[in-house]
Amino acid sequence: MEADPAGRPHEVAHGGAPLRLLLVDDQPLLRMGFRLVLESEDGIEVVGEAGNGEEAVRLTRSLAPDVVLMDVRMPVMDGIEATRRIAAEHSAARIIILTTFDLDEYAFAGLQAGASAFLLKDVVPAELVQAVRLVASGDAVVSPRVTQRLLETYVRGASPGRPAEPDPALDPLLKDLTPRELEVLRAICEGLSNAEIAHRFFLSEATVKSHVRRILTKLHLRDRVQAVVYGYETGLIIPSNPDF
Repeated sequence: MEADPAGRPHEVAHGGAPLRLLLVDDQPLLRMGFRLVLESEDGIEVVGEAGNGEEAVRLTRSLAPDVVLMDVRMPVMDGIEATRRIAAEHSAARIIILTTFDLDEYAFAGLQAGASAFLLKDVVPAELVQAVRLVASGDAVVSPRVTQRLLETYVRGASPGRPAEPDPALDPLLKDLTPRELEVLRAICEGLSNAEIAHRFFLSEATVKSHVRRILTKLHLRDRVQAVVYGYETGLIIPSNPDF
């Protein structure tokens, strides 16, 4: 079983154990709807519910869920701060931010805070289930097009005068990457899957997976989504459409 740079397992539901899920939203009816959808699936168990971010942090510690479905606008503590605290504690839990709009500043803030993906609250049941399973396996679920739109909108908007070169302060980390690893990182930032990266560079998927593991380790990143955020924030990837 593979592990990420912090030693967290990628395949969280193993040996027949169900995937453990924590629901976080201040609307009980919405939590109920998500619970009904997810618990109808084999291999998924909702182990707890929270109505605010503070409860989410506490229950993540005590229940050790594999995936947290996290709303952002909640009383006491919002989902962004809760995500930041959970990530700071090096929890094994992977977090999916729930938002209302795809181009949502909260979704971008959630990715910056350490979330692995975001979903719209009106997601259809099949996509919700698939998202939970993919995030648990360590893969991003944000579609490349939406990811690019989100990052280009908020990274460019946050730093309109940003130069085209990577931040010199982060150059030592980038210089630790081999030329091939840098190519793979750029491909990850484009939203390519392991299979697509393998096809582009004439590699096996196993080799690509090894490159991805080493990239995440060297750059101290939680997962592929964090690699994409890193690529945009450091200037490794430049927003491609200035009129978007």
